[in-house]
Amino acid sequence: MELIFDIGNSNIVITWYKEGEWADIIRLETKREEPELYYSNAISHILLEHKINVQSIDKVAISSVVSEVTDSVFSAIKKYLGLEAIILNGELFSSLDMQVPKPYEIGSDLVANAYAATREYQDDFIIVDFGTALSFTIASNTKGILGVTITPGLKTSIQALSKGTSLLPSVPVKMPETVIGKDTIHAIQAGVLYGYIGLVKELLSRIKSEVKKPYKVIATGGLREILSELRPEFDIVDEYLTLKGIRLLSQASRLKQ
Repeated sequence: MELIFDIGNSNIVITWYKEGEWADIIRLETKREEPELYYSNAISHILLEHKINVQSIDKVAISSVVSEVTDSVFSAIKKYLGLEAIILNGELFSSLDMQVPKPYEIGSDLVANAYAATREYQDDFIIVDFGTALSFTIASNTKGILGVTITPGLKTSIQALSKGTSLLPSVPVKMPETVIGKDTIHAIQAGVLYGYIGLVKELLSRIKSEVKKPYKVIATGGLREILSELRPEFDIVDEYLTLKGIRLLSQASRLKQ
């Protein structure tokens, strides 16, 4: 069994892969200030809750964009499971059979997305990842990663607006029925969420015009289901895309060891 961790700015996504099947995705809040013990207890609780025998886990892989949490999770895994996790890094990206620009700078989640999309689906893709940041990764099946476009994510935008303006309330990320707001919360939801529909469509249109050849569009990330009106823009929706990429990249790393 392979245990997979995707450490993001808002959440740590955890799942496992066994005999060709993926388990349900579990999300744990990313807490930068918490020590190794916190994550050791959290991992222990998750595995016990899902009746996972720790002896059945033989591989662990980590993708992280939060360096201060990476060491805590790595140490927790080593202490609780007795295993050394593979951490995706620039050294691995430099040696892949896929071009990765700025391998020591690019986010490992973006590389995982590109690797999974081009290897599993064998095509050229614009990968739209709805996370803390909204990212568009342009990946060619033959040329690798061509570039990335990044904008603040939905939660990030709404939280920034609420925190930066003293009279505005905390606003849930929920698509309203109408674009004309009837109260403050409705107004913010309408502006941000319907605005994101236009933002995604515009960026996809411009990216497609720049690559000048047909690229399929694949969506992933925890917030993509909110923007149901964008579904026609996507050829594929794959909730596990990043996790698949982490697994594939960890396999590539083991082959090089």
